[in-house]
Amino acid sequence: MSQAAMSQALVANNLPIPSALGSLDAYIGTVHRIPVLSVEDEQALAQKFRDEDDLDAAKQLVLSHLRFVVHVARGYSGYGLQIGDLIQEGNIGLMKAVKRFDPNVGVRLVSFAVHWIRAEMHEFILKNWRIVKVATTKAQRKLFFNLRKSKTRLGWLNAEEVRAVAKDLNVSEREVLEMESRLSGRDIGFDLSGDDDDDHAPPAPAAYLMALEEDPSQAYERADSEDNQLELLREGMSQLDARSRDIIKRRWLDPDSKITLQELADEYGVSAERIRQVEANALKKMRGLFTA
Repeated sequence: MSQAAMSQALVANNLPIPSALGSLDAYIGTVHRIPVLSVEDEQALAQKFRDEDDLDAAKQLVLSHLRFVVHVARGYSGYGLQIGDLIQEGNIGLMKAVKRFDPNVGVRLVSFAVHWIRAEMHEFILKNWRIVKVATTKAQRKLFFNLRKSKTRLGWLNAEEVRAVAKDLNVSEREVLEMESRLSGRDIGFDLSGDDDDDHAPPAPAAYLMALEEDPSQAYERADSEDNQLELLREGMSQLDARSRDIIKRRWLDPDSKITLQELADEYGVSAERIRQVEANALKKMRGLFTA
């Protein structure tokens, strides 16, 4: 089955896709509510898709890993691109990975898919890195089309010229200086050229792409576990009374607080032993959430 046919089938089966017309937050919330597959279920679905060309099995494999695409996309948020666009590109990589995944190799799909997901995102970044968005407001567009013909010489504008241009175009001097800086810049190749043998040349931007320092499945599981524990902590704190919440926060959650049981006892007008009891009861109640 072709990649296009697989993609169309997934879309036809209501695969959620981030869109400028929808809410990205709602999309992210939706994909995080999709259950993560167990090893056994993942293997069974992969076998079914490979052996029987079952698109419903492929759909379940894709859906259960959409949250991982969001996780990877957030790592590239510093490139000035819309995270929704990165997620869509990553979803394409995920579908390609599902199509090529061999369940008999003995690795989880997430470990295999991360390379395809990153490849699609890298390609998208490479294609969009050189697009210079120099004029996004009406005033900036006015500056963009009129600034160069308003200049009387090459090079940077001096203070008098900046004031003259600002007055002539009815914009602020700060906007003139900002646009001058943008227009005086130049594109930087994302990759060094193949014949570039200058040992002293600065690294290309591609050299700063996020490196994979640990197994992707472990990184994802760790991040997901941390998010889950943080949510449990918030839930546990919300179930405590005000005094217990204050004691736990100041004794355990505030890194700058060195408060003692006696100091809290003096503040609340009770014994240090009573504060210890309140603290122990609160911790026991919260511990029940983490071990449930």
